Amino acid sequence: MRAGLILALLGLCLLASMLAGSIIGPYQIPPGEVLKALAAPITGVPAAAPIDTILFQIRLPRVLAAALVGGALAAAGASYQTLFRNPLVSPDILGVSAGAGFGAVLGILLSLPVIAIQGLGFVSGLITVVMVYALARALRSQNEVLVLVLSGIVVGALAGAGISLVKILADPYNQLPAITFWLLGSLSGVKVSDVWGMAPLVIVGLVPLVLLRWRIGVLSLGDDEARALGVNVAFVRGVVVAAATLVTAAAVSVSGVVGWIGLMIPHMVRPLVGPRYDRVLPASVLMGAAFLVLVDTLARSAARIEIPLGLLTALIGAPIFVWLLARGRHVWS
Repeated sequence: MRAGLILALLGLCLLASMLAGSIIGPYQIPPGEVLKALAAPITGVPAAAPIDTILFQIRLPRVLAAALVGGALAAAGASYQTLFRNPLVSPDILGVSAGAGFGAVLGILLSLPVIAIQGLGFVSGLITVVMVYALARALRSQNEVLVLVLSGIVVGALAGAGISLVKILADPYNQLPAITFWLLGSLSGVKVSDVWGMAPLVIVGLVPLVLLRWRIGVLSLGDDEARALGVNVAFVRGVVVAAATLVTAAAVSVSGVVGWIGLMIPHMVRPLVGPRYDRVLPASVLMGAAFLVLVDTLARSAARIEIPLGLLTALIGAPIFVWLLARGRHVWS
């Protein structure tokens, strides 16, 4: 009952944050005009031309993209933390963020169109995790989880080295600033087509996590206990890795590298709903989506120039995480 109430409140917070994101910006739109524009298909009364264009072509796509990215990264973080039974795991543990970053910066170096840069980042993120999984399987260690994580660190380091090499080769006046800004995270260039391209991938990745939520939760007890309860550990682990990688790569390919959400949000929701994965997952999605919508609203309205998302999430996330540690209220296991 309490968990259901918390989820309902988080849903209302998400709606409120999306409404605030639609209103606040360099061009302020009154709340009544926003509601009028959203209700136009029903009422038949269109909003004024500037408001309609700003809201539906610029602001709403960005708000929806922020919600998708925040929810995806928080879901991936909650899933990885449960899978690896480690509260310090984040979505880039298997190198997906570094891999996607390498693909994207390579696309910027080659002066590819934006859609090609996003596609290259998405594909390279998936390829990175496939390499990690193949390396872990080739080593054939008894501690599969440890080898998988270490393989992710190795491949992620190689991708990071590739990013550094691309930055050295890039044009310091045009390409290097674009690469640096992308690596810090931004939704400034998001279009309606980006939202339509990212949303199906995020949904496809979240569906297996929802359908297997009970089995994924059992994995937090340990492999032996999960097998004793009838869970196919290898299959469930593979599905979690694939699904979490898919949503992370889809998010990173559009927003760039945005840290702290996947690490911090699951810790923030556990004191509210408890440690059970079937409750942590939806709560993390809702809170992560609301959090990034508010952060993105702050990024584009707090100063004359846009503040990178990764910078703001680090400035906000680090103190919150320290506060959670100080309170000692991690509800884990």
